[in-house]
Amino acid sequence: MKLLVVCLGNICRSPMLEGALRARLAASPLSGRVSVDSAGTGDWHVGEPPDRRAIACAARHGVDIAGLRARQLQRVDFDRFDHVFCADANNLRDAARLVGTAGQARLSLWLPWAGIETPASIPDPYTGGEDHFEQVWTLVDAAAQATVARLLHDADSGIIGP
Repeated sequence: MKLLVVCLGNICRSPMLEGALRARLAASPLSGRVSVDSAGTGDWHVGEPPDRRAIACAARHGVDIAGLRARQLQRVDFDRFDHVFCADANNLRDAARLVGTAGQARLSLWLPWAGIETPASIPDPYTGGEDHFEQVWTLVDAAAQATVARLLHDADSGIIGP
């Protein structure tokens, strides 16, 4: 199974999402069976590493995202990934415009998909301080744990193969 997490610029939220999800998957029975990538709906930061504050926040939680590089969401991503999870409603809207009706079944707001109803969106910490990045980490780590639990349940029903 292949998962893609999406935010606006792919330098704050989605690299943190990718890192938290990879870490939780690696520590689960799904290790090696689910791959994760991230992208942004905008192209401003293509090729850049994550924001230094995102790198520092993830590192404080034992997750290294320094080697990630921003990329822009492409139409082909909807053919390559089983699920495309968006950080907020604006990202969801922009991704839906890109894919059209054909790939919308693979597109979701991540927090509600993972079973976290409030808040429905992951706030963008870009204009905030370290405390904003910590708040985002708390949300994405909880969502990563819930995602692993949901995928393990789905694995029992045959969705994820051996």
